[in-house]
Amino acid sequence: MVVFIQQFINGLAIGMAYSLIAVGFSLVFGILRLVNFAHGAVYAFGAQFALVIFVGMQISIALAILLAMVAAGLLGVIIDKTALEPLRKKKSMPIANLITTIGISHILVNLMTIYFGSQTRGFPALFSFGMIEVAGVRVDSNQLMLCLVALILMGVLTIVVQKSKIGLAIRATEQNTKAASLMGINVNFVISFVFFLAGASAAIAGGLIASHYRIVFPAMGFDAGLKAFSAAVLGGIGSLPGSIIGGLIVGVSESMAANFLGSAYRDSVAFVILILVLIIRPTGLFGKKAIMKV
Repeated sequence: MVVFIQQFINGLAIGMAYSLIAVGFSLVFGILRLVNFAHGAVYAFGAQFALVIFVGMQISIALAILLAMVAAGLLGVIIDKTALEPLRKKKSMPIANLITTIGISHILVNLMTIYFGSQTRGFPALFSFGMIEVAGVRVDSNQLMLCLVALILMGVLTIVVQKSKIGLAIRATEQNTKAASLMGINVNFVISFVFFLAGASAAIAGGLIASHYRIVFPAMGFDAGLKAFSAAVLGGIGSLPGSIIGGLIVGVSESMAANFLGSAYRDSVAFVILILVLIIRPTGLFGKKAIMKV
């Protein structure tokens, strides 16, 4: 039982970070019905940028991650403005946008490899307050703070989307883009703001996960991006609460599989759970069926 609780806590910690990445997928999908496969590369860029700023400017790692959030958010906006917005204006097929995001992902990874190098580098611990032990269960301070920071950021994102004026514009654009535009909403600005939020959330997730594992490398966004995408689909892509629950399920299942089945099964178990859930409930746990008028 102690081992089970220990692995459950480990899974919650990494699952919260996956949730932050999954939120970016859900935000973009909700407003554009587009799966942004460049999101994993933006996550990796955030972690790499934070390390470079930390080493180059000799500032605290927390401030470096904050700057990385801004940089990754701006990168998300640049991706939208340079590659996706022109396609929207030309009313391209959805598959064209999807392929474009895959291409951008490879471009970003290659650029990071050229600039930062392909080697794995150490990342400093963001929190180091020691170890807490209760009834044989050990919780690292980094895990505890990872969950706390992720929960706070999730709360902030939820408030922004549900309670703020820009959040109202986001929800209006998500429901009906043409009607939102007719009501005076700057749809392109709203979309850019969503890309900024997605990039910033990916950067903080990159910093938290890099601090947890103490390493960064250019291709780190590939596996994490796939797991976060599976978490978003599992919870119901387009749903923020669904992204949180999906991320936690993926994180806990990964931790349990690594401990009880072996590390070779760590990545596959989450996808097995995803397939089973989608067979039973195709829209995901919190997804809703879309109604289309013809």
